Amino acid sequence: MAAGYLDILRARHATRLLAGTLVGRMPNGTAPIAIVLFTRAEGGGYTLAGALAAAYGLATAVGQPLLGRAVDLYGQPRVQLPSAVVSGLAMALLALTGIGSLPLACAAVIAAGLFTPPLEGGLRALWPSVLGREDRVHRAYALDAVAQEVMFTAGPLLVTLLVAVHSPAAALLVINALGVLGALSVVLSEPSRTWRSAPREAHWLGALRSPGLLALLGAFFFVGVALGSITVAAVAYADDHGRESVYGWLMAALGLGALAGGVVYGARQWPGAPERRLRVLVALLALGYLPLTLTPGVGAMTALCAVAGVFLAPALACAFLVVDRHAPRGTVTEAFSWLVTTFGVGAAAGTAAAGPAVELGGTAWSFAVAGAAGAAALAVLLATGKVLAAPGRAPEVVAGSENDRNGAVEPGFSSGRKA
Repeated sequence: MAAGYLDILRARHATRLLAGTLVGRMPNGTAPIAIVLFTRAEGGGYTLAGALAAAYGLATAVGQPLLGRAVDLYGQPRVQLPSAVVSGLAMALLALTGIGSLPLACAAVIAAGLFTPPLEGGLRALWPSVLGREDRVHRAYALDAVAQEVMFTAGPLLVTLLVAVHSPAAALLVINALGVLGALSVVLSEPSRTWRSAPREAHWLGALRSPGLLALLGAFFFVGVALGSITVAAVAYADDHGRESVYGWLMAALGLGALAGGVVYGARQWPGAPERRLRVLVALLALGYLPLTLTPGVGAMTALCAVAGVFLAPALACAFLVVDRHAPRGTVTEAFSWLVTTFGVGAAAGTAAAGPAVELGGTAWSFAVAGAAGAAALAVLLATGKVLAAPGRAPEVVAGSENDRNGAVEPGFSSGRKA
């Protein structure tokens, strides 16, 4: 199992790109908790803290596909590094000026979110040219999904450590400085500097003109809803048991399950079209969420959370493959960025839905939101089976600048590629 991952990490530039991307994305992965802690330290209430965090999240959702399209048009260094610098400076402005001027604070978090560089989509666009063989690219997608779980676990811990050692303002400054350094490491690498998107057909919808991609985004909106609702439901469960630490145990178990599932999934090659495999993985993901509504004791609930997380990373890794197969030619970074955006918007919607569910029916109802959202994601995939059908021929890893492996498209759908 480890040999396959070591093979990827030994590839030239692979470790640097993966590490640089994870460090560069640290501000995005830690912004909600960092903004909340900073606002509270400045004397703001939870309502203001939540509003500022939500503004950052919404701005990020808007900015990712727009910047992703810019990357496809102009290359990675011209977009990734300037946007990282602007985002970092905006957060530094918040850290240095505080919340005394609410319009300025809102403008700072919106600018920081809007200019968050699309490093996640950019990395997935680079993997084919770095790794060459299709089986290695598939395994890299799984490694990418696993690495995200590590980042979303380690990032908040780093923020809380910086807050404890110094201050929330220092946490904002350090995390965003790391983000700029991570982006710099990526864009100075040879694969990033030489990467060029495949020629694209001019169309105002960009990647969204693909029916298959739209179907996938619809499904993963609901996967995001499920994860967002679990975040709130876990807080309610911890309150029910009178211990704040319980929340940490539940979320850690969820992340550990996802990490284990991703490692196992990426260790082998799976037969058949990824579109069909994705339906199975999302079905298992939905089934894993349903037992959480039982809300047993802390030990059993922690175990259930670990099981619920097992199929998340595999589903994400498989979704990356489906995006790669259905994105119109020349829109690969934008397409991956749309997946990030849709997932994030879904998580925000799930957070919003779980709160009223707790008040109306208790903690079990808030976990039921996750189960219902998982079932909805599966329903979307089943209902859109025809548009998600595998492309007419298998995609190929293309050398040089043609590392957008979207040569195959659905019958009847024009991506602009000439035969």
